[in-house]
Amino acid sequence: MIKMRNSLLYAIILLLISFCACVPESQFEGYAVTDTGIHFKLLKIGEEDNWVFNPGDYYTADILYSTMDDSVFFEGRRKVQIYKPEFDGCIEECFSMLQKGDSATFIISADKFFRKTLESDLPSFFPPNSNMKVDLSIIDIQTEKQYNKEREAFLTWIRDFEEYEDVALSQFLEDESVGVRPSNSGMYKVNVREGNGTKISYGDTITIHYEGWFLNGTFFDSTRKRNQPFSFVYGTEWQVVKGLEEALGKMEEGEKSVFIMPSKLAFGYTGSSTGIIPPFTSVIFEVEVLDVIKRDTVSLTN
Repeated sequence: MIKMRNSLLYAIILLLISFCACVPESQFEGYAVTDTGIHFKLLKIGEEDNWVFNPGDYYTADILYSTMDDSVFFEGRRKVQIYKPEFDGCIEECFSMLQKGDSATFIISADKFFRKTLESDLPSFFPPNSNMKVDLSIIDIQTEKQYNKEREAFLTWIRDFEEYEDVALSQFLEDESVGVRPSNSGMYKVNVREGNGTKISYGDTITIHYEGWFLNGTFFDSTRKRNQPFSFVYGTEWQVVKGLEEALGKMEEGEKSVFIMPSKLAFGYTGSSTGIIPPFTSVIFEVEVLDVIKRDTVSLTN
C-alpha cells in the first residue's frame, strides 16, 4: 500500500512526469496505479516535504464524486477524520496519499465504496463491478489534538452567538404562528402535501427537490431554480445536513413539507463551507420527495 508523503512519493511523481516505466501502468490514460488497485492522477503538489500521514488526522477537503463519464453525484467541502485504511482500495487510502495543498483524481471501485465504506447498496446509476472517480483537493490537515484545541477555543468565543440564535428562532416561531411542536432534536415540520404512503428507509435511492432560505425569507439554495433534482442513497455520509436526513426519514414519496431547523441540525457553529450561511444560523427547507426506489428493488436490478 502506498504510504503518505515522503521522498519516495515525490520520486514516483517525478518518474511519472518523465514517463518512466518504473511506475505501474494504469489502464486509464494519464493515471498511475497503486499496488492496491487505486488509479490516481496528481494534479497539484503541496509545499510540505516531510509530512507523514497519522491515522486520526482531520482533513478539510473539497470533494467531488462522479461516474466514469463525469456525471457528478456529490460535490462539497467537508472536514473528515481519516483513520488507517480498512481494506485495499478504500477512499481513506486516497486521503492518506495526499498532503495539504495537494489535488488529485482517483479511480476506485464503486462497489467497494458503497457496499463496504458506506454499507449501502450500489445506486441504480452504477452497473455492477464498475468504477467511480473521486476528486480531492486538500485544504488543511490537523492532528486530533490540534482540531480539539481549535474547536474548544472557537466554541468559547462564539457562545454568545448561540444564545442570539435561540432568541431569533423563538421570535420567528412566534411571529409566524408556527403551531406545531418540535421533534426531540428541535426541528419543526409543517406539512404542505401528503405523500402516497411509501416511506423512506436507509438504503433507498431517493430523488428530491429542495429549497432553502433564511428566517428572513432570503433564498440560499434551490434545486428548483437550477431545474436539477437531487438523487442519492438515503443514509450515506456527506450527502445532506443532519437535519435534512432526519426530515427525510419522516417523509413519504410524493410528500412536500417545510422544515424549520436550528443550526445544530443544519450548518452548525462553522456555517456552510461556501460562506453563504453564517455560523449559528437557523434555516428553513421546503422538501418534496419526487421518487423513492426501495433498497430491495435496487438490489434486484443490480
